[in-house]
Amino acid sequence: ITEARCDYPPYGIDFDGGVPTGRFSNGKVPTDILAEELGIKPTIPAYRDPNLRQEDLLTGVTFASGGAGYVPLTTQIAGGIPLSQQLKFFEEYIEKLNGMVGQERTTFIITNSLFVIICGSNDIANNFFSLPTTQLQYNVASFTALMADNARSFARTLYQYGARRILMFGAPPIGCVPSQRTVAGGPTRDCVVRFNDACKLFNAKLSANIDGLSRTLQDTTLIYIDIYDPLLDLILNPQQYGFKVSNLGCCGTGLIEVTALCNNYTAAVCPVRSDYVFWD
Repeated sequence: ITEARCDYPPYGIDFDGGVPTGRFSNGKVPTDILAEELGIKPTIPAYRDPNLRQEDLLTGVTFASGGAGYVPLTTQIAGGIPLSQQLKFFEEYIEKLNGMVGQERTTFIITNSLFVIICGSNDIANNFFSLPTTQLQYNVASFTALMADNARSFARTLYQYGARRILMFGAPPIGCVPSQRTVAGGPTRDCVVRFNDACKLFNAKLSANIDGLSRTLQDTTLIYIDIYDPLLDLILNPQQYGFKVSNLGCCGTGLIEVTALCNNYTAAVCPVRSDYVFWD
């Protein structure tokens, strides 16, 4: 489905059965945890999973793709599924629901579903700060504005499809992710300030865009979720949250092993995974 893959060990080592599922994690991801905490189901399956059960369509699926971003080029770089195509899959999903339970029940399901959008890190790390051509076309202010405007358009389109409960997550402090520290953090692998500043700039614009859009949409709960500050606090003060290591990933050396570099052939897994804030 995408070149940004993780459907091989040791990804999924702590997932049910220790099986890799395409999640960029050793176990569950935030949407799984959210669904479990809400008492819906233990995990959210992928819409395009060939083993997807029909009844799962009634209680939630994910359309996410590794490497995707708000800017189309970001997704193209990773060979992922662009947001435009994800929306087409969602449209197809609605048609399937209609066929299963009828239009009235389908409308009820869509209206009462929670839509979770987590995006933006790839745009900043893998596009803007990785491609000189992007920096020739945009500065950080105009690029983050493009991201935030595209995010608003995406939320508006979901509304037009019937979504009425939408959570949009801001970008995390991507400059403190182990691989980014290694690549751009200098000899001491510090958090990369310019990366984090770009995330904060995007978050401010996204928050403003979402606030403005929510005022124009009737009977809709559209909320911006800040994850930057709590995650930064966790990274800077890991011991306060029960962790020991926050500047290295658990996979391999912890310096750079992400996606293909995190594998059972060239990378060992840290002995106590719960000690690490980051898996990769």
